Amino acid sequence: MTAAPFRADEVGSLLRPARVHAARAEHAAGRLDDAGLAAVEDEAIIEVVRLQEEAGLHAVTDGEFRRGWWHFDFFGALDGVTVEPGDSGMAFQGGAPAALGVHVEGRVGFPADHPMLRHFAFLRDHTAVLPKMCIPSPTVLHFRLTSLDEAVHPDRAALFADLAATWRDAIRAFYDAGCRYLQLDDTAWAYLCSEVELERARARGIDTEGLADAYAALLNEALRDRPADMTITTHVCRGNFRSTWIASGGYEPVARQLFEVCDYDGYFLEYDSDRAGGFEPLRFLPKGRKRVVLGLVTSKSGALEDPADVERRIEEASAHAPLDQLALSPQCGFASTEEGNVLTEEQQWAKLREIVRIAEATWGSID
Repeated sequence: MTAAPFRADEVGSLLRPARVHAARAEHAAGRLDDAGLAAVEDEAIIEVVRLQEEAGLHAVTDGEFRRGWWHFDFFGALDGVTVEPGDSGMAFQGGAPAALGVHVEGRVGFPADHPMLRHFAFLRDHTAVLPKMCIPSPTVLHFRLTSLDEAVHPDRAALFADLAATWRDAIRAFYDAGCRYLQLDDTAWAYLCSEVELERARARGIDTEGLADAYAALLNEALRDRPADMTITTHVCRGNFRSTWIASGGYEPVARQLFEVCDYDGYFLEYDSDRAGGFEPLRFLPKGRKRVVLGLVTSKSGALEDPADVERRIEEASAHAPLDQLALSPQCGFASTEEGNVLTEEQQWAKLREIVRIAEATWGSID
């Protein structure tokens, strides 16, 4: 297994350079073809990989530069799933993204030509460190589901069995492509900690009774055949669009299922504001190999955190989980959607460099 998650790590998405925004706009208007867009993205990804390496990170991503969304692009390329304009059920505290709905119209499957396999291969071939791939969790597809064909999936158990098999196939496909560090991004766990979001889910027709236990079982079914030398983590997100958010609530309602039951190697947790609650739920982290990556550095604003404050909060967290099982990262990606958060690229890089420095000061290295 890799040493990931590292003491200094990142969630995944990065601010898109202006030339990527311009190329995507030209492509959407029909003035730039697919090859032209890919050429701009390729050049920008090579550059952003170099900048991550220079910042001192031991694992890098492609910044998700080829995506419009952190999740819909992946879902829309699955067999049996369509993503269309419609009510997404997402209620951000501020500006809202364009509404999209997820429809399951048949058996769900991971196709051999899923475009993100190519995205990973390009990243793999252009870094000297560990390439990290981020995809959404199957729980997100369920929690944000707009409609499904009940003749194919008559109940939750049937859908979850299909989703688990699909993600097992995805994990194997990324592994066969050379991926040894995979992250499942997940908003569902945070929403289970919010009575407001649970009520909205019930209004959409989702049965929330026992859902935390059901999600833990689904994820373990998805992870059950993963290779021994592949690190798989999750990022628990409360919503991230143009520096706004969706959910509030500490991890206590799901801590046992998430930390004790789910067979993840690491957990990227948002801890940049009071909305995340305290560190007490970390007491459920089993002693051993699992790591919690503390998202103490916000990606939602450009002001640089005081290193002393970050170090103090790491110490506070270590009262509930061993320091040796902790690490540091931004609280979320810097651009979960292509629009990006409200800060500059230089502020982004300053935060990532600071995370590396704090990790080295706290643990002696970032491994």
